[in-house]
Amino acid sequence: MPRDYNHKEIEKKWQDEWERAKLYETPDSVAGKENLYALVEFPYPSGDLHVGHWDAFAVPDIYVRMKRMQGYNVLFPFGYDAFGLPAENAAIKRNINPADWIAESITKMRAQMKTTGNAFDWSREINTSSPEYYKWTQWIFLKLYEKGIAYRGKGLVNWCPNDQTVLANEQVIDGKCERCDAVVEQKELEQWFFKITDYADRLIDDLDGLDWPEPIKLAQKNWIGRSQGAEIDFEIVDSSEKVTVFTTRPDTLFGATYLVLAPEHPFVKSLPKNNLLSAQIGLMLQKNEIERTAEGKEKTGVLLEGIHALNPATKQEIPVYVADYVLGHYGTGAVMGVPAHDERDHQFAMKYGLPVMQVITPPAPAVGNGEPACYTGVGYLTNSQNFSGEFSEDAKKKITESVGGKLTSKYKVRDWLISRQRYWGAPIPIVYDPEGKAHPIPEEHLPWVLPSDADIKPKGTSPLGSSKELIERTEKIFGKGWRPETDTMDGFVDNSWYFFRYLDPHNTHEFSSLEKQKLWMPIKRYSGGAEHTTVHVLYSRFLTKVLFDMGLSTVAEPYEVRLNRGIILAEDGRKMSKRWGNTVNPDEHVKNVGADAVRTYLAFIGPYNVVGSFPWSTNGLIGVRRFLERVAGLSEKLDDGADSAELEILLQQTIKKVGEDIESMKFNTCVSALMILSNAMGDSATVSKSSYKTLLTLLAPFAPHLAEELWHNLGHTTSIHVEAWPTFDPSKLELEVITLAVQLNGKLRGTIQVNRTATQDEALSLAQADPTLGPKLPAAWSKIIYISGRILNIIS
Repeated sequence: MPRDYNHKEIEKKWQDEWERAKLYETPDSVAGKENLYALVEFPYPSGDLHVGHWDAFAVPDIYVRMKRMQGYNVLFPFGYDAFGLPAENAAIKRNINPADWIAESITKMRAQMKTTGNAFDWSREINTSSPEYYKWTQWIFLKLYEKGIAYRGKGLVNWCPNDQTVLANEQVIDGKCERCDAVVEQKELEQWFFKITDYADRLIDDLDGLDWPEPIKLAQKNWIGRSQGAEIDFEIVDSSEKVTVFTTRPDTLFGATYLVLAPEHPFVKSLPKNNLLSAQIGLMLQKNEIERTAEGKEKTGVLLEGIHALNPATKQEIPVYVADYVLGHYGTGAVMGVPAHDERDHQFAMKYGLPVMQVITPPAPAVGNGEPACYTGVGYLTNSQNFSGEFSEDAKKKITESVGGKLTSKYKVRDWLISRQRYWGAPIPIVYDPEGKAHPIPEEHLPWVLPSDADIKPKGTSPLGSSKELIERTEKIFGKGWRPETDTMDGFVDNSWYFFRYLDPHNTHEFSSLEKQKLWMPIKRYSGGAEHTTVHVLYSRFLTKVLFDMGLSTVAEPYEVRLNRGIILAEDGRKMSKRWGNTVNPDEHVKNVGADAVRTYLAFIGPYNVVGSFPWSTNGLIGVRRFLERVAGLSEKLDDGADSAELEILLQQTIKKVGEDIESMKFNTCVSALMILSNAMGDSATVSKSSYKTLLTLLAPFAPHLAEELWHNLGHTTSIHVEAWPTFDPSKLELEVITLAVQLNGKLRGTIQVNRTATQDEALSLAQADPTLGPKLPAAWSKIIYISGRILNIIS
């Protein structure tokens, strides 16, 4: 086959043939084969594949293809995360229905995706915006509602003024909407929530049993934010009121010199109206969470004149402040101010001239400038009455109990807010009777179909409220005066269970049968973006645990291994952006050099399962294309003989390295090894057919079309992708006979051929017997230095 092969002809030919033969359709079981479920995060169907899509889907396909060749029955499905704001906003811009936009985009994306040559099982394709799918999203909601895990409540929510909808905390990045970058506002609304906080401990503790990279585990733990501490009541002087604080340092209670309330605290809201106070508190509430809690930001507070609290340990009256650095949703919305042992409290105390009382002394004396102004570590209690002298960690429980407090845990994560005031989402399956009481929609009415007559332009209220059809449908089924819920569900609800549906995509009676779950779950390897670690991955783990508790899932954890990939940067080293005109269009490169070259280059660009950034290089892509051309050109120098011993050893080493590195998803080093092997073959006068076949099977996961073509050119009639993966011969990983350097007093005198396992005495005997080298060596010596396989140094 000529080096400059016709990639357009070859790739289209084999894509059509694989589809015709249904090569990648996966049965639920195959005799003698172990099931393996591999998953990549399914995309939003934008209709345009960018290079990030190729990186997300084509590179993990290398692992999938190898596991198939190793004899596993591998499930590798594909679908579309189709609900959400992007489709709705695109439809509004084009004045069309989002369903039409999604259908058009999916058709285009499916065609583009097939050009990658991925081993997807297209018979299991799903679309979260299809009624056949969101019927089961609604069914899951009803199951959670039945268990009290889905509930309606009033709370302070994140409001995007641009998209005119509520956002979950996880969809707010640095105080801005993750979709449109608008500054998020705070509103108090009645919304639907899932009780993810009920599962906070399990979501943290169960991470310990997972074979995940530590940074991913840590990200989840930090996002959930479990703090172990104590709740302690502070009485309000001359009042029957009490304020409960949460503190992780009850050992510092004797150092509490003031009390701080969040501006959202109920006690603050209960105070008599005061224009100045209201204005000051209003300014605090205008700040987003990042502005209120960021390190280095000046802390703003206001004294509640005439109001004092009683420190339950010292029985002293202390002032009460409202401050922006305390958040209403975390802990109890109230903290005790201990400026001697908390950095934020110390900054606040310095600004407002509040007393600082040291109650912890460091275990070791300070060096240099004396005791620190604010010591936050552990130590021994002082100025703490009967507890003075005790170690601070030991005193936590004792001090808490002495003032009638209780040890408890608090969490940074809040219940998952799933309501959205937008059109393009799964309708929440709830209706309200004439008295306003919520009722679940009976299962026989699912899917509760999204109406097509709603005005979808954002107005700050739910578009479904404008649907005449939805109102008439509700009254026809439930009675006059009944009204439908008009919010739709957060798109993360749809994608938090999609991997279950892949197992049973055509089942009209169950969301996913337990029998099929037993065959496939948990997912062996899940690859995705680092940005989804604390949102999608967390939510899907939560929902899996809920389903497991209800007997609807066979596993409590969905993913055996979760891996995050890096980011492909533009050629100029910056993030790809249409604004900068530096985006990489993979379609152009596929046209010019072929899908195999693009796949292999993305594998080669850097380590896949390492969070980092790797700039695209067109020259690097061309270099990979030339590598594939060299492999194709080797077919012209094949013979039936044997290879040299050196080439045979390199082949065995390559088999070992490529197999091990694909397993650990170090695809870049695999490509390097294949390049070294092909170069060595190119330098040989001839290449054995046997070795060339092995090279092709190792290359097949990376360049599936070219490998298939070259395989068939050798006379094979079955696909290379059903061949057995090569195994290496451990006995052939090194040369049996090596060249050993012989030195006299550190200077080279010649070389000898020895067995690589030769002992010092054997090597010395061979050197003395060598007709050229022997006469140069002394009859006696003072010392011999022998490094097996490298040198024999005789010191006279």
